[in-house]
Amino acid sequence: MKPAVKYTLGRLGLFVAAFAVLFLLTPLNVLVCAMVAFVASAALSFILLRGWRDEMAEQLGEMAARRTAERDRLRSALAGDEEAAAAGDRVAAADVVEHRKNS
Repeated sequence: MKPAVKYTLGRLGLFVAAFAVLFLLTPLNVLVCAMVAFVASAALSFILLRGWRDEMAEQLGEMAARRTAERDRLRSALAGDEEAAAAGDRVAAADVVEHRKNS
């Protein structure tokens, strides 16, 4: 499962658990329970979901680096660099193969 999906589901699970505990054990209004559960789940996720958050940040960093490299290669190709254009053809072909493998 992708790190972003795991982290998001973990945050949602913490919110639901905190909301259920508050709703069942306190005489607070539903909206107040939701607000308190939101703050509590944020604090708990900071502590409990650190590993998943780090994995997600690493994945997002890799994606940003890949996009930056591709953007630089495209700029070089548009400026007339034939090597960059040829490299882009190879990268595009490899992306198609990888996408088919993951599908």
